[in-house]
Amino acid sequence: MAEKVYDFVIIGSGLGGLQCAYILADHGFSVCVLEKNQQLGGSLQVFSRDKTVFDTGVHYLPAMDEGQPLHSYFKYFGLTDSVKWKKMDSHFDQISFDDGSKFHHASSWNEFKKSLIADFSKEETAIKTYSETIQKLVKTFPLDELEYNEKDHTDNAILELSAKEFIDGLTENEKLRAVLTGSNLLYAGSAEKCPLYIHALVTNGYVQSAYRCVDGGSQLAKELAKRIREKGGEVLRRKKVIGFELENEEIRTVITEDGECYSGLKFISNIQPKVLLQLVGKEHFKLSFYNRFQKARNTLSSFTVHIVCKPNSFQYLNHNVYHHTTNHVWAKPDYSESEWPLQFMLSTPASSKSDEFAEGISIMTYMRFDEVEKWKDSHKTIVSPGERPSEYEEFKAEKTEQLLKAVEKRFPEIRDCIQSIHASTPLTYRDYIGSDDGNMYGTEKDFRKGMANFIAPNTKIPNLWLTGQYLNLHGVMGVTISSIITCSQFLDKKKLLERIKNAQ
Repeated sequence: MAEKVYDFVIIGSGLGGLQCAYILADHGFSVCVLEKNQQLGGSLQVFSRDKTVFDTGVHYLPAMDEGQPLHSYFKYFGLTDSVKWKKMDSHFDQISFDDGSKFHHASSWNEFKKSLIADFSKEETAIKTYSETIQKLVKTFPLDELEYNEKDHTDNAILELSAKEFIDGLTENEKLRAVLTGSNLLYAGSAEKCPLYIHALVTNGYVQSAYRCVDGGSQLAKELAKRIREKGGEVLRRKKVIGFELENEEIRTVITEDGECYSGLKFISNIQPKVLLQLVGKEHFKLSFYNRFQKARNTLSSFTVHIVCKPNSFQYLNHNVYHHTTNHVWAKPDYSESEWPLQFMLSTPASSKSDEFAEGISIMTYMRFDEVEKWKDSHKTIVSPGERPSEYEEFKAEKTEQLLKAVEKRFPEIRDCIQSIHASTPLTYRDYIGSDDGNMYGTEKDFRKGMANFIAPNTKIPNLWLTGQYLNLHGVMGVTISSIITCSQFLDKKKLLERIKNAQ
């Protein structure tokens, strides 16, 4: 029997990989997705403790009202009706500080302005200018508006604007500056480097509307896999890619850890480019191309505490809380041990069991990989259940206590609500997501690099392409757009967008 040769073999079942597989299968191509974990979805993965479901990465989604961009994309993928959604409060993000002050980001730009002007009555001009500029900037990214343009971004000068310089130029009010960038944990932007377009695209999406997946974001991956299979595609778990076979400088086959081989005409990688290039082999790329990815600086990773609540002990919050110790809300990679954590995000996952009380609480803050680097040779996943030393568990316990002390300033009652508590570190994210350092949002963007922040989907190997958060922008919306950009290498982009817009 002849060996099966797929039109496309896709490495990694993160959202971008699954979306590419769906699009290509929908256009009649044979596709096979290979996933190293037991669970599909990359950052869409969930886990359960004491029968309570926690998200690992997707805490809420932007622009999901009917007619808004992500809703339109998800309608095409068959996700709008098959997944359980919960719309968040009009004041979907609360920005708070150790001094006791609290402010809000509100849905719709009119409400966003109204809410902040009520708190900063002397800053009306600055708030209006901010809102108008952000909306104008987003329109230079056509795919964020589901619009066709040959270029994926149409005003390159905007790419070289600093988020901090723009916001500082609007107002001298330090608190307003901090509130405008108070949800910085969504993109891990540093004061020195963060481009304005990153801040704008992320903020604009959530101001349009904010939603949670009820009972976890893994539904997105499960539904996409189901639809890929319905269209004749294959989605395989526990298939860790460990090598490639090349012929005439093109990939012919990928080899998985269990000794299986998967042949294809074209290959799409949804894993970290740095890791991919190491797997393919340095000798197959120009040194400059290879080194670009090996030396790229990534965003920070995170330390996250997940609390299983005692029954009826902690009120369900239909908004997120971004809490900061000071007015410096930007990511600070060089934080000291004594000042950690400088900020945290607290959210209560939406559950179908109760709207009144939270089953669980997730609390996320920044953490550098070097804090856990001494244990980098240890690995632990469901598929590969290794062990971590007791010293590592002690480290987690110490950091959990340190974070809880910070959270108590904002939520004094939190310890009384704990039934059980569980922590994850950059090593956890590295092992399950597959990045080399557990980074949250891919490569760090720098406004001084302009177009160089963007990674093209094609590589120096003619039949190998990239997709996912490392290309343009992270997050559900950013990754969705990356799948459109990648698939537009093989399909007519204009016709693809029309098919998405006309989806029933």
